[in-house]
Amino acid sequence: QVQFVESGGGLVQPGGSLRLSCAASGFFLDYYAVNWFRQAPGKEREGVSCISSSDGSTIYADSVKGRFSISRDKAKNTVYLEMNSLNTEDTAVYYCAADLQRVRCRVLDDPTSTYAYWGQGTQVTVSS
Repeated sequence: QVQFVESGGGLVQPGGSLRLSCAASGFFLDYYAVNWFRQAPGKEREGVSCISSSDGSTIYADSVKGRFSISRDKAKNTVYLEMNSLNTEDTAVYYCAADLQRVRCRVLDDPTSTYAYWGQGTQVTVSS
């Protein structure tokens, strides 16, 4: 099956850290910019970060800049999201998706992009 498989979520206290993984199954990351999204209950989907396949450039939402770091391991066909200094507002289901239109990130949740290969998501809960 062609999709991402997300993992690494869990329950963490405020100020804690988690590392999410996004493994590509059935396709190669080399051809797409890869995006992390999140969706909290009752809220709209939010673009969190993007990493380009062309040059490895990255972009972040203002809400996570300086706390989150996106990276990729081509050999493992996997993208990671390192999350530090977590707070309760980071609680959400986190998903990754490939941008079929681009190899280089332009903007987060780009309305001109087509996002595909969504996984089942991984729950992140930040609570004391």
